[in-house]
Amino acid sequence: MECTRCVPRKPWGIPFVAETREVPALRRIMRLHLGLWGICEVSDAAQLCVTELVSNVITHVGSGTPATLAVSMNGTHLRIEVHDPDARALPTLVEAAADSEGGRGMALVDAVAERWGVVLHPDRKVTWCELSTQLSSSDGHSGGARVARAGAMLGFYGVTRLSRVTAPSTLGVAVAAEAAIEVIADLLHWLRAHGRDGDEALDRAQMRLEAELGMDGD
Repeated sequence: MECTRCVPRKPWGIPFVAETREVPALRRIMRLHLGLWGICEVSDAAQLCVTELVSNVITHVGSGTPATLAVSMNGTHLRIEVHDPDARALPTLVEAAADSEGGRGMALVDAVAERWGVVLHPDRKVTWCELSTQLSSSDGHSGGARVARAGAMLGFYGVTRLSRVTAPSTLGVAVAAEAAIEVIADLLHWLRAHGRDGDEALDRAQMRLEAELGMDGD
């Protein structure tokens, strides 16, 4: 059966040195990947978790520690892991004083993540957290029924076959965007063939989109 709604979200990881200057780049990489994966709604929370998990390594294991950021899907949850070589320095959840400048790292992760924990190995530990998404399946679309229907429609324009055999990439998103433009052009042709005003339809669609986005932000 043709998969007309799937978004391939392959696990990925990146080694880094645990230093404060590395955090902005890791946050940026996370944001870009989540954009390609189509789950931007968890981007802010994911970037916060990256910041705190990496900062935890810097503070409790040591600046300059070689580490790895690994990201994957666990069902419909986004899983974020930070691997470091010290299995003794375990992260703890503490209640920081109101005027304290530190101690809030894992409390922030605990506040935004659905769950988190630590896995110990002989040579390393893995501190992980999982964020819930709006996905109905691990390879589905977020954004509700409208986005799912649009994904299904793009499948008829040849995007599905490309997305199924390649990892998400800027090129893949660009191809899908061109297919979306082709869909819109065809719909305008259909409206014109039936005596309808395409410009009016576009204006009404834009107004409806803005109204629905406004409702989502309330």
